[in-house]
Amino acid sequence: MKKAILTCMFLFIVSIIMAQVSEQEKQVLINLYNTTNGSGWNIPWNLEKPVETWQGITIENDKVTGINLLFNNLNGALPASLGQLKNLKKLELSFNPISGNIPAELGNLENLEVLALNGTEIQGNIPTELGKLSHLKQLHLSSNKLNGSIPESLGNLSEIEVFNVFDNELSGKLPAQLAKCPNLKQLMVAENNFNNPDDFSVVLLSNSGAKIDLLENAPHIEPAQSIIAVERDESKD
Repeated sequence: MKKAILTCMFLFIVSIIMAQVSEQEKQVLINLYNTTNGSGWNIPWNLEKPVETWQGITIENDKVTGINLLFNNLNGALPASLGQLKNLKKLELSFNPISGNIPAELGNLENLEVLALNGTEIQGNIPTELGKLSHLKQLHLSSNKLNGSIPESLGNLSEIEVFNVFDNELSGKLPAQLAKCPNLKQLMVAENNFNNPDDFSVVLLSNSGAKIDLLENAPHIEPAQSIIAVERDESKD
């Protein structure tokens, strides 16, 4: 009897110590699972088990801070409810057959540092609301079906280091303010129809540590040389 009581007390204490994601955040993840055909994922979640056991989910202090579901066959549109994960730092959903548009609600992810949606079936415009992501360091939207112009608001991404919209159907001018972002080191915009990528060449070289005298004649660099098209391996971060 005494042993049974001690066992129950131990299990009770363990249940308190274990991370407990809020029901709201859990429901957001379930929405993502349902709208992208979770049962057909390469590694599906067992919704009967704790969120902490779900593949690709990072939890810190009982909050969902990371979603990394690369190459997992997510098939469908992203739910707007993703914008409720206020503590999310990384959203990596690249190389999945995701369709529809980029939810404007992602602009509510005030702590987001990495947004990666490379190689999907996403289409439409880039939401203006993404310009509110004041802590965003990496934006990866390459090889999709995005069209229209880059919103001027994305020039407000003061901490941006990697800006990647390579291989889409975008056009117009890149936001001039983007060139003033002090941490910008990689600008991947080739295979679009922008008309001013050369304007960023000197800025990028300067930010990368190159010795350039901006008072001298700015070197002319062909777009194919000035545009970097190399992905970073985030798994090493």
